[in-house]
Parts: sequence; C-alpha cells; structure tokens
Amino acid sequence: MDSDLFSRRRAERFAQLLDEANGGRRHHVRSNADGELTALVEVSRRLSAERPDVEPGAEFRTGLRAMLVATAEREGVGTPAKTTTGVRGTLLPAITGRRARARGAILVGVAAGAVALSGISAASENALPGDALYGMKRSTERAQLALASSDISRGQLFLDFARTRLDEAASVRGDRLGFSAVLDDMDADTRQGVRLLTTVAAQRSDPVALDAVDTFLAGQRRVVSGLLDRPDHAARDRTRRSLALLDAAGKRADALREAIACGLPAPQASDALGPAPAACPADR
Repeated sequence: MDSDLFSRRRAERFAQLLDEANGGRRHHVRSNADGELTALVEVSRRLSAERPDVEPGAEFRTGLRAMLVATAEREGVGTPAKTTTGVRGTLLPAITGRRARARGAILVGVAAGAVALSGISAASENALPGDALYGMKRSTERAQLALASSDISRGQLFLDFARTRLDEAASVRGDRLGFSAVLDDMDADTRQGVRLLTTVAAQRSDPVALDAVDTFLAGQRRVVSGLLDRPDHAARDRTRRSLALLDAAGKRADALREAIACGLPAPQASDALGPAPAACPADR
C-alpha cells in the first residue's frame, strides 16, 4: 500500500472528491484510497458546516503558513508554466490543468490535515456520544488515520482511540444501549490496532511493535475492570466480553513473541487479532 497520502494519483483523486463534495461533476471512477481520502473530505465538510468557535493561535498560523509555502515551492504551485517541445514540435505545457489541480489538492490536503488536528478540532475533543460535535470528533480521528505514515503509527492510533472510547463508556450512565455501543467501538479499535501491530512484528520478525500492545493492555485492563461495578447485569456481561478480548490480545502478543524468539517463520494463518503463530517445538 502506498504510505504517501499525497502521491500524485492520490492527490488527483482527492481533488476529484473535493470537486464532487462541492457540487462539481461526478467522476465515475473508484480508487483504493477512497476510504482514507473520503475521511479528509468529511472533515472539510464538517469544519465548513459547523464552524466551532475556536481560533487557532498565532504559533499555529505561523507554522501552517510555513508548511504550505514549503509544500508549494516543492510542488511548483504558483510558478509560471514552462513549455516543452512535443514529438512534432508542438509546444506543450509542462504542467497540465489536471496536474495543477492535483498539486492544489496537495496544499488543500496539507491544510485540511493540519487544521483538523489543530486547535479547531479541540472544540470536539471532550464530546460524548449524542453531543453535537461527536461526529466531528470521530471524523478527526479518521483523518488522523489517513495521515498516518505507517502501519505502526496507525496501530498506535487505533489503540489510542480504544482508550478514548473507554473514557466515553465511563461517562455514559443510565444508557444500556449507548454503553454497549461505545464498547463495541472500543473493541473494534482494539482489534484493528492489535492486528496492525502484530502483523508488523511478524513480518519483521521483531517484537518491538508488540511493546505498544503490552503497554495498552496493562492500562486498559485495569480501567475496563473498573466498569464491572455497574449495577446493571447486562452492562457487566458486556464489560466481561471486552475483558475477554483484552485477554485474547495479550495471549496473541505473548505467543508471537515466543515464535519470534525461537525463529519460526511469519505465520500464514491470521484472524481479527493478526497472525496466529504455531507453538515453538518442545526441543527448542
């Protein structure tokens, strides 16, 4: 997978999605990057529609301007178009309109990502399920994932989001369905994060990526266990399911560490928690 969010093809597709979101002509094409890029388009839409009353500070403005200027210089945005001689002597513009739009999309993407992760999104940081800004909070998280540069970064982000869902669950009281829904999201983030990190560890035969899993599990188990004191029987049962997932993730990380230590090849079998290693031979 291309880890560069704004490579040429992805930038061109991002420009198309922005055009479509603003009422422009629809392009009857699909891209493997649409899921990630659509998250950024959604952040842009929400920021325009909801306009949270938060002003970015002077330091942020200065940093964003410097970043955009540097990107513009690197991509040649705003420079006079040069011409080159074609196969029959025809002068062709060095930068086509499509390329120019793509480079413009690069700047838009950089700005959208920076704004989404800046003080503007701070207005939604403490939003809870049902709050007006909760959708923006989740969109900002998706934008962070889209901007992540590696599977390790994405895996760590998913685990961070699982911690956030746990904080939200602790604040949801008297709403059995809401509590269960937040734990469902928490467990989904846990699986995604663990799967990404265990996959990296297996592919590289290096257990370093598992350290983030161990750290996450140690803190997450303790806080999730604290939810067992809820008086509602169904809420306690639902909490036990999340604890069982954490236990399974811990066992998977331990098994993978052992497999790497005894030199087993990367496992072929995989499930929701990532590679499922075989046991080390008894004589090793």
